[in-house]
Order: sequence, then C-alpha cells, then structure tokens
Amino acid sequence: MLENKVRELRARFRWTQQDLADAIGVTRQTIGLIEKGDYSPSVTLALKIAKTFHVTVEEVFFLKEED
Repeated sequence: MLENKVRELRARFRWTQQDLADAIGVTRQTIGLIEKGDYSPSVTLALKIAKTFHVTVEEVFFLKEED
C-alpha cells in the first residue's frame, strides 16, 4: 500500500492544504485525498510535491509492506 508524509511535510512548512494545492496546481480536495491515502498521485504530481518541499519522492511516498 502506498503511504505518504504529505501531512507531516505540510505541518513542517506551516502550510494549509490550500497552500500546497495552489503551489502545485491541484485542488485542496486532491491534497486531502492524497493525505488520507484515498488517491495515489501520478508520478508527475508526486515529483511536484517532493520538489515543493525540497525532498526526494522517496521521502514523501513509500510502500508499506502488508502483513
């Protein structure tokens, strides 16, 4: 399952979901869905998120092993 640290990174930058959405060109709802794990972003969108936070994609998104 794809996990992410978008919420944690947003908190570190003190950004709202809307701030991040505006920075990468998506809706606030999209950010909410990504954070909840209900939407897996495209590679392009994942790269935009990582670039916005000045980290690698692997620092934002990772696979959680299933038991």
